[in-house]
Amino acid sequence: MDNHLTFKQYRRMDLIFFAVILAVAEGLIITAGSKWYRDQLYTVSAAAAVTGIVMMRWGKYGAIHAVLAGILYCFFGHGTPRQYLIYGIGNLLSLVSLLYIRHFGDKRIREDLLTTLMYALCTQLLMQLGRALVALLTGASLNACLNFFTTDALSGLFTMVIIWIAARLDGMLEDQKNYLLRLKKEQEENKGGY
Repeated sequence: MDNHLTFKQYRRMDLIFFAVILAVAEGLIITAGSKWYRDQLYTVSAAAAVTGIVMMRWGKYGAIHAVLAGILYCFFGHGTPRQYLIYGIGNLLSLVSLLYIRHFGDKRIREDLLTTLMYALCTQLLMQLGRALVALLTGASLNACLNFFTTDALSGLFTMVIIWIAARLDGMLEDQKNYLLRLKKEQEENKGGY
């Protein structure tokens, strides 16, 4: 019996793995914020960091994690139906970062510090802009929409740090099809060396 995973099985497991990471991170962050740091004006979220990593690994499948991040944020924060809509749908604007990936390529994003940090910031800002636009469309004031940027400003720094760390880990911030092919080639070269 063959014990190897198919590519689809590997992708499914990887997407589930990052969904679990997202759920645990958001749960811990939101619970800590609501219990220990209630008076703080700023929030931190792993939403853009995890979504950004998944987009680099799997492209459009990052949409799953963008929406999931919004749902988790509202679930742990006891959000209203309107907030579920704002965060769930608004987070999808971060998928515009796929154009950034297409333009620069995952190799350059991994290897060039400025390109790495700009990818992370772009993903974060697009997510915030998406939330603000959905909020505006659902009747929020312009001032309330600006709060999506100001109260979540620390998430930008957090996202840049996480994406930078991911870029330093072999295969973490890499198209997984290319990564698996590279691994296979390296294994074959190592076997052929003896």
